[in-house]
Amino acid sequence: MSGPVRVAVAWAGEAPEVRLLDARSTSLDEAGLRAWARRVTDAAGAAHQSRSYRHPYCVIAWYAEPVGIDIERIEALDNDFLRSISTPSELTEAAGHGSGNDRDASSRWCAKEALAKALGDAIAYDPRRLDSPARWPDGRSGPWCATDLVVEPQHVVWLCWRDTGSEQHRRQRDPAGHNR
Repeated sequence: MSGPVRVAVAWAGEAPEVRLLDARSTSLDEAGLRAWARRVTDAAGAAHQSRSYRHPYCVIAWYAEPVGIDIERIEALDNDFLRSISTPSELTEAAGHGSGNDRDASSRWCAKEALAKALGDAIAYDPRRLDSPARWPDGRSGPWCATDLVVEPQHVVWLCWRDTGSEQHRRQRDPAGHNR
């Protein structure tokens, strides 16, 4: 079985470990890919880990602090769906750039999913109230960091993590608006 490929995270400070698993190299179906990803993250033994699947790919991340990762295929997203996941300012910004930018829309959704996972429960956060990490200045919001990763054409990947070692970037509220 071909091993997971380490994905470089271009970040000035410490960043999570990230791997890309490609089921095509092993002829795995989706269930096999999920089992492979669990084995790899379990072997890492990290306090926090995250996985995301878009067959034939899986991206996994682990870190000492909360971490979230998401992969999405770049595709046209329905306008009703975009309204259901966008803050009012994101809708205004998207309208100003014209419709049809599938990469930006897929990236917005992907970044929000990664952040929601890092915050602890992707289901608990209303994406219309969670500003996309793609819009954070310098990829930071308080103790939270975010960056997009290049893994495969036609896909976007976002990684979000808490960096508690960076006091200068801390704020009183987390990205979801909760007091710390």
